[in-house]
Parts: sequence; C-alpha cells; structure tokens
Amino acid sequence: MSDALISGLAGAGGGIIAQLITYPLQTVNTRQQTDRNSKKMKQTLGSIEQICQVVKQEGWDGLYGGLTPSLIGTAASQGVYYYFYQIFRNRAETDALERKKKGIGDGSVGMFSSLLVAALSGCVNVLLTNPIWVVVTRMQTHTRKDKDNHTKPVTSQDAISAVVEPPPYGTSYTIQEVYGEAGVWGFWNGVFPTLFMVSNPSIQFMLYETLLKKIRKRRASSNKGANDVTALEIFLLGAVAKLGATVVTYPLLVIKSRLQAKQDVGGDKRHHYKGTLDAIVKILRYEGFHGFCKGMSTKIVQSVLAAAVLFMVKEELVRGARWLLTGRSATSVRLKPH
Repeated sequence: MSDALISGLAGAGGGIIAQLITYPLQTVNTRQQTDRNSKKMKQTLGSIEQICQVVKQEGWDGLYGGLTPSLIGTAASQGVYYYFYQIFRNRAETDALERKKKGIGDGSVGMFSSLLVAALSGCVNVLLTNPIWVVVTRMQTHTRKDKDNHTKPVTSQDAISAVVEPPPYGTSYTIQEVYGEAGVWGFWNGVFPTLFMVSNPSIQFMLYETLLKKIRKRRASSNKGANDVTALEIFLLGAVAKLGATVVTYPLLVIKSRLQAKQDVGGDKRHHYKGTLDAIVKILRYEGFHGFCKGMSTKIVQSVLAAAVLFMVKEELVRGARWLLTGRSATSVRLKPH
C-alpha cells in the first residue's frame, strides 16, 4: 500500500472522528455566519448558550442537521486532500533531492514548496467536493422556523380534508431544492471564495510542517537520538497551526457560507447574493466589517479542536497501518511530514 493511500485513508478516518466531536459547534457557527441581521444584538449568546437554545427549540436534531452528508463530505475531503497532498509532497521531496545533487539546497522541502503543495491539494479537493458542502450548509441553516414553513400543510379547495405535506428536509430533498433553484451549477455555489480558502490549509500546513521540522531537528541533535513526536505534541502543533490559519482566512469562510445557504429570492435584496463580489459589497454596506467576523470565536474553538484531533488521530492511524504492513514497531517508523 502506497504512502499516499495510507495517508488518504488515515486522513479520512481522523476527519470523521473530529467531525463527530465538533459538529454541534460547526452547526452553530454556520448559523452565525449566515445571520444577515445588520444590527448587533445587545447581548450576544455564547456558543454553549446557543447550543442549548437550539436543543430547546428544535431538539437534538437541530444540532445534527446534515450530519450524514457532512460525514461523507469530511471523509471525501480529507481522503482526497491527504491523498493528493502526499503525491505532491513526494514529488516535491524528489525534486529537492535532485537539486541537492546539483549543489542547490540541502535536500529538504522549503516553506514555499510546502505552501504550493498544500494549495494544489486544496484546489483539487474543492473542485471535487464542493457539491457536498452546499448540501451540508443548506441543512445546517435550516432552522425550526424554516421547518414549520416547509411542513405547513396545503389544503386543496376541491377536497374537504385533502392535506398534502412536502417530504422531510433531508439530503435528497435538499439536493432537489438546490438543483431546482440553479441547476447543476447550483452545487458549485461559493466555489470561488472556497478556492481562495485553500490558503487556510496552506497556511495551516506551512505552520505545522515548520514547527514539526524544528522539533524533529532539535530531537535529532540532542544526545537522546529520538526524533519521534508524541500524539500530544501533534495535537498541540495542529491546534496552533489551525488557529493562525483560521484568523487570517475567516472572512472568506463567511462569504462562502452566505453563498451556499438558501437565498432569500424575491424578498429583501440585502439577503440575496448574486455572486462573490455582490456578497462582499452587500456585507460591507449593510453590516460593516463586523459582518465578516460573525461567529469567529465559535469557529476558532471548533476548527482548532477539530484540527488538533484530526492531526493526532491521523498520525496514530498512519503508524498503526505501517506497523501492520511492515511488522516493525510503531516507534521505529520515522513518519514523513504530511
């Protein structure tokens, strides 16, 4: 089994576990991002308070709306990303060694090359999995009020008690709704800001690789001679890297969520976005710069926790897979940076 396939499967497994742990925070954060209220509330509820409010008003289903397609999307996204990341990374390492033979560089992959590898992997991931996240965003932002309107019975004038209820707002119905509104291209709503969002994992992995390399170099130069990194250290490195990337790219995430959520067609024009540029202009005009930061604190907690769990679980799964395939102890296998 190739390193790329092992890395892809481990990334998918780690992503699923991280998603299950942090999904309620993700749902609340998506609703915060798509809140188009131009006036700041006098008292803003915290993430935990909002979670309790959703449970009280909509039940636990409200927190886990779109969980099934989200898990599929997470597995697909992480699998695709890590698979192509490892392929591009292997190529970058090969090129670095070839340059070293020519007397250029020290044979290691530089910061710029790591950034490029992560960006290319992210672009491939976005183009392949964007339809899944459009469906997930729709389901996460489908509130109790929307459900009441959605399931309101329609009484026929030709029949005394003929009551027709639309199907539940599940995955299949959401897919039909998106297709009915914009056709096939509707599943790629928000793809442009999402492509720009590849800078998030690029920055994240650049920070992660840099910190990981420094730790291993310090371990290698010590008398202990051990350069293996513990699960706890991987957890902390993943958290720090994701924190930096999230703060820098958060406005793009707000724009993406606004475009992927259900548009208020025929209603308030402030709530209907024709595209990325239109969304930026309207958010600035009606909400100010504050609109680009809605839910940032929730996102930081959710994304940092998810990334830390993902990195930790992924590295452990890679070690386990290589131990099963080679028969060597997990500690004796030197892991390449991912």
